[in-house]
Amino acid sequence: MLSWIWCIPALPFAGFLVLAVFGGRLSRTLTAVIGAGSVGLSFLAAAAASALFVSYPPAGSSYTLLLWQWVNVTGFSPAISFTLDSLSVVMILVVTGVGFLIHLYSTRFMLDEEGYSRFFAYMNLFVGSMLILVMAENLLLLYLGWEGVGLCSYLLIGFWYTDPENGRSARKAFIVTRIGDVSLSIALFIIATTLGTLDVREIAQKAAAMWPVGSALAVATAALLLGGAVGKSAQLPLQTWLPDAMAGPSPVSALIHAATMVTAGVYLIARTHVLFQLAPAVLLAVAVIGAAGILIAGLSATTQRNIKRILAYSTMSQLGYMFLALGVGAWSGAIFHLVTHAFFKSLLFLGAGVVILAMNHEHDVFAMGGMARKSPFTFWTFLIGAFALAAIPPTTAGLSSKDLILSQAWQSGSAGKVFWALGIAGAFVTSVYIFRLVFIVFGGKPRAAAPAGHAAAPAHSHGAPAGTGAAAGRNGMQAGAVMGLPLFLLAVLCLVGGFLSFPQFLGGKPILVGFLQMTLPQGAVAAEASVQTEWMLSIIAEAASLLGIPAAWLIVRMRVRALEAGGAPVSAAEPAHVRFLQGGWGFDWLYDQVFVKPFMLLAKVNVRDVVDRVFDGVGGLNMLLSRGLRWTQNGRVRWYAAGAAAGAVLIVAAVVLL
Repeated sequence: MLSWIWCIPALPFAGFLVLAVFGGRLSRTLTAVIGAGSVGLSFLAAAAASALFVSYPPAGSSYTLLLWQWVNVTGFSPAISFTLDSLSVVMILVVTGVGFLIHLYSTRFMLDEEGYSRFFAYMNLFVGSMLILVMAENLLLLYLGWEGVGLCSYLLIGFWYTDPENGRSARKAFIVTRIGDVSLSIALFIIATTLGTLDVREIAQKAAAMWPVGSALAVATAALLLGGAVGKSAQLPLQTWLPDAMAGPSPVSALIHAATMVTAGVYLIARTHVLFQLAPAVLLAVAVIGAAGILIAGLSATTQRNIKRILAYSTMSQLGYMFLALGVGAWSGAIFHLVTHAFFKSLLFLGAGVVILAMNHEHDVFAMGGMARKSPFTFWTFLIGAFALAAIPPTTAGLSSKDLILSQAWQSGSAGKVFWALGIAGAFVTSVYIFRLVFIVFGGKPRAAAPAGHAAAPAHSHGAPAGTGAAAGRNGMQAGAVMGLPLFLLAVLCLVGGFLSFPQFLGGKPILVGFLQMTLPQGAVAAEASVQTEWMLSIIAEAASLLGIPAAWLIVRMRVRALEAGGAPVSAAEPAHVRFLQGGWGFDWLYDQVFVKPFMLLAKVNVRDVVDRVFDGVGGLNMLLSRGLRWTQNGRVRWYAAGAAAGAVLIVAAVVLL
């Protein structure tokens, strides 16, 4: 019945192969059709597979398709096989559905860029790799997709490679996430050698039987898996790569750094939840990392000037909510927020892309203003995304998922109350930074330049799509039908997406959460909250979000009042605490001092490479020996005869004496 699910990842890979081989000979129209069409067909296949899965649930609520045996060594035999269960069904719909909308948007956004076919080849390769990751039946195949999305992230962040800064950002992302990748690979070695398998279901059964709760192996394995997750999902302490990754085109930010790749760490922890349940200390660490990330990234977002960096820090903060949910056992709540986050954060990044094009590739929010009057459509869709991010009605997406996480945190015990309080503080900060962005960019009067004393964000010298670049900046910010349709559909999903699991005390049904619980555990909830408690928690969370709006307005008012009035420019000197937050709490500085600069110093000292010197020495010794032996081959027969005689004498003497 579902034996054709292999075509879900195969279609984007086919698009990649065609574009990689023939892309230079294809027209831009045909390139767009292949690039976006392959992902669109993959979405249709995913939707059909999901419908069949729901309508005719397979035995055990899971279906596995074995394609071929991959490795078979002394009983270790991982296969190329895909699995469909409730978790992978949700993930393939998000990856292909949101991915298709971003591809469609990109066909216009990237139209006048060099490397048009190369861009879509990379994007198709990424989607295919992500689908391998979420459909893999074993962790070795998952790791193949994991490395694939890491490679594509590097290629897409550095897509505009002629700018050295973009290349630096791409290398930084690749190196920092590589730390997490190494951690994950070590975890796989431990699992394979101790449990003898990398099959996800067999791991769950054998680990539960062989590893006591809290055992050293369980803790070490879960901690190493967490290392891989924090690298890919840009959580503490490996979060520094994500803000710099905004060097890539806006569709890249929407696809890789909002909707899919950065959620791979969340998916990994959810998929291997049994191992984390065997290591309560590591599960607590997951919650602590998430809670810290919510506030650290959120506060940094309140001070940023680059529109995409604001959204990047926002992504880190929202991923913190997902980690918090996983840490308190709200497994389904974490995946629900992953889904809603894909809706509203993709919408915000794509809306930011339209604004950037209209401003002729300007990224500094203080060089913007008055955009609401220039493009009401972009403003309203962006505002819907902002409301969803801040969990404020009439949007339901962020409201339902964030409330579910906070409610389950409250119910998870005494430590959960602390996490709940931090989550509420994060909700207030979220509202502040996103509405600060809305008020600065869309409110007030147009500003032709950044405030005096501040350098504008560097503009790229890339061509802008016709009608959306410099011309759009002059004539009003018009997204156009091709770019506007994804914005509209994502805005609709932000408005109604929360009904997938609307709070029961408000008359809703936990449709998505119930579906996910076919695969994920219900979670360790101390006690079911009463309806009165649910109302209280919801009102407090909503109040925190609503209070962020006037707070953001006051911050913006104080910040740009001089500009709006045409008076004195804003001072170039930022307070120390603002510079500290803008710099991401000093993590980049710390890593530069502890790792980068010592490494660069060693590289300078070792400029001639000690290892090479060893091999150079071996080569030099051979040269010396060859020079010493060369005189024995001089062509003089008497010397040869004398040498033979001397050799005979030495042999006879050795025989006699020894």
